[in-house]
Amino acid sequence: MIRAMVRRNLLFIAVFAGALFAGAIPSAKPEDAGMSSERLARIGDSIRRHVEAGDISGAVTMVSRRGRITHFEAHGLMDIESKKPMASNAIFRMASMSKPVTGVAILMLIEEGKIRPSDPVSKFIPEFKDMKVVVAKEGRPAQPGQTVPEPQFYLAPANREITIRDLLTHTSGLVSGGIGARQAAKLAPRGPNDTLADYIPRLAGVPLDFQPGTQWAYSGLAAFDTLGRVVEVVSGLAYDQFLKQRIFDPLGMKDTGFWQPEEKLARRVTLYRRTPQGLMKAENQNLLASAKYFSGAGGLMSTAEDYLQFAQMLVNGGVLNGKRLLSPRTVEWMASNHVGDMFNGKAGRPAHGMGFGLSVCVIEDAVAAGLRLSNGSFGWDGAFGTQVWIDPKEKMVSLLMIQTQVAEVQRDFENAVMQAIVE
Repeated sequence: MIRAMVRRNLLFIAVFAGALFAGAIPSAKPEDAGMSSERLARIGDSIRRHVEAGDISGAVTMVSRRGRITHFEAHGLMDIESKKPMASNAIFRMASMSKPVTGVAILMLIEEGKIRPSDPVSKFIPEFKDMKVVVAKEGRPAQPGQTVPEPQFYLAPANREITIRDLLTHTSGLVSGGIGARQAAKLAPRGPNDTLADYIPRLAGVPLDFQPGTQWAYSGLAAFDTLGRVVEVVSGLAYDQFLKQRIFDPLGMKDTGFWQPEEKLARRVTLYRRTPQGLMKAENQNLLASAKYFSGAGGLMSTAEDYLQFAQMLVNGGVLNGKRLLSPRTVEWMASNHVGDMFNGKAGRPAHGMGFGLSVCVIEDAVAAGLRLSNGSFGWDGAFGTQVWIDPKEKMVSLLMIQTQVAEVQRDFENAVMQAIVE
């Protein structure tokens, strides 16, 4: 039923014209940026197929190349029940696409000499000193008919303190999906009124899942929320205010933040989950959003237009419209592989050809990875389907904004973007 309703009410809105684009990045005829208008239309064809199949409710797609927008379209519905067409200025939950923003905030403070990548986290949050690491005990497997026993473990001292670099690269072991992470809710429960200042010191009481620096394992919330608290301690500003003053306002990101005011809620896209019965509205539409707890790992909401300003700054080497946030060498360092082979095959990524930088994944060998992207491209995606790729080789940014995680939509979008480059 939902699929049929989406099919009947599919709306495809092209808003490519520069007069409709309110951001700082100019629009251009695709051919003037080395892309084909005819081939870019395949992006819409691809998204329409997924909307009609009931994979997603709708999307906003955006591509810039050589500093100019060559594609900006809204597709499908932002809410199935009300049949509300997708808007080009729709607000999306960015989830883990918040992490590169936090990465840039930390890098700005590193450039200012206020943080070193090698600094122990305890320098800024003393509770993180003398942390423990979970070590699993050998146990007997459950016999037929028996309940699988809880894993047995003991705690050992960490060989060294976790560092800022460990948090940026997901090599800290802090709430990284192992035995230690399973203790987090018990040892460090987070209340509805907690702030970063309240919660992060408690998080230090959770044992690490492995010795720092020895593995890559995704710290979905803890690592980058901790980095947000480090920014607060170093800057003296609440994390949301630091981002507003130092990143969002300079880049003209007027619709990006951790909590949207009442007048903007009508622009927020409904979050859906896939089920055997089709798309179903998620029960919690405010997941990760908070007016008090500013999650640098996953709490931001934004629009395609806004996030493009951030991504374009990075593809430009740290500057946009005369506002320099980072140096070109720092952006290059951010987008370099810092973890060797440890990222390959992790977090649903290919077994070969991948690396991980400072808050972003990196394509080292696209052929080995089996991905339709340029070597050197970097970016990250969010749990609700949003995705950004920053391509220094092609001087290109591609943005996919959806609110249902579907890997096939991401791969088809990547292909449609790359095949549209004709020079």
